[in-house]
Amino acid sequence: MARYTGPKARINRRLGTLIYETAGAARALDRRPTPPGMHVRGRRPSNYGLALMEKQKIKHYYGLGERQLRRYFDAVGRKQGNTAELLLLMCERRLDNVVRRAGFTKTRPQARQGIAHGHFRVNGVKVTKPSFLLRAGDIVEVRGRENLKNLYRGVIANASPDSLDWVTFDSENLKATVLGLPAPSDISLPVDGNSVVEFLSR
Repeated sequence: MARYTGPKARINRRLGTLIYETAGAARALDRRPTPPGMHVRGRRPSNYGLALMEKQKIKHYYGLGERQLRRYFDAVGRKQGNTAELLLLMCERRLDNVVRRAGFTKTRPQARQGIAHGHFRVNGVKVTKPSFLLRAGDIVEVRGRENLKNLYRGVIANASPDSLDWVTFDSENLKATVLGLPAPSDISLPVDGNSVVEFLSR
């Protein structure tokens, strides 16, 4: 994926929700919840505009590119069930999302960087792809190097992990265990998935 390197506060304000969790971007959304720009018009967006905004939320929140999102959509479109839920549940199973939600890091970009640099192992094997999809029984842990363990212990001390029913986190041993697959109630992004499915089906 082409990593987004622009101003994160603008994305939060444009999409009207906390997509990027860095302190500055979160403060900007709290201070100025209106869209960015000098002369913002109060027009009501069209149905197309609303659906596009929901799709952008998914792309920025989970760190997906356009082609990657469409690959996920094509994969879940062949399965039985609610396509919108299946799409978001696939995103929730990504390694970078689990690393963030378990409490290893403060933000998803930080999780992606750590994974790309080889800081984490899955079932004892180093994984460098943030898009790696976890399954029930997988164990995610920080590699055995002492400098990495000290780094993540410091991050964990200041991080705010999510309470997950499908993942347990051992902060002492820097290890997360996937107990099962996420349920629709475990989706962390408030988004209208059905409008995204309609948008991608055009």
